Amino acid sequence: MTMGDTTPNPIHQDPGLDRPVALPPRRGLIRRLLRWGGFACVLAIALVFGGFLRFADSVTTLKPPAEPKADAIVVLTGGYQRIDQAVELLQKGAGKRLLISGVHPTTTPRQIRRMTQGSADLFSCCVDIGHDAIDTIGNAEEASNWIHANGYRSVIVVTNNYHMPRSLAELSYVDPDIEFIPYPVVNSDLKTRNWFTDPNAMRVMLAEYAKVLLAGARNITGFGRHTGLRSASVSAAD
Repeated sequence: MTMGDTTPNPIHQDPGLDRPVALPPRRGLIRRLLRWGGFACVLAIALVFGGFLRFADSVTTLKPPAEPKADAIVVLTGGYQRIDQAVELLQKGAGKRLLISGVHPTTTPRQIRRMTQGSADLFSCCVDIGHDAIDTIGNAEEASNWIHANGYRSVIVVTNNYHMPRSLAELSYVDPDIEFIPYPVVNSDLKTRNWFTDPNAMRVMLAEYAKVLLAGARNITGFGRHTGLRSASVSAAD
């Protein structure tokens, strides 16, 4: 090789030129994962918050139909005001028969009749008392057994307005072919009242919305679903 020859000698080539390109540092990958994780969390929070607003709007605008008519009536216990309303619907002929679901085992039909001031003849002929349900899932199971035993196709559902979405979800999950007509009992006018500034009302709405989300996830996955019936609990214990 001459003095003026600038052609690099392959034998003495800089070994650094043949080194592979370095991979991105691990912390860069972690940073991207954190960024996407944060975005997913923000999106999830937005969806949950938007769902709550939709739930709250559906509850506050839910009104009972003027003249409901169905084969039968089911009331989910949780207060005598619900039962009073259901008995009144039965008296008006809105349904042929009434099931009071989820009654405590020690409560008798006579006690309920006295509390609602219903007639003895009406309770004797057309009111059934269900003692088996222990929660909303149990209400749906107990109501389903009663509905099929009597061959009904349409049922008026009586419960509080905030409890109605979850009740209909559980009932429709158990009996998707039955027509359920909501008849909400409105304890207070949540539409014109600033319920979101009332700590008690807000607590009830948030708690019920959380239960609605859990019920939806449970019904989709089937995970954690139980019968909600006392009889099933006793059988399992035996």
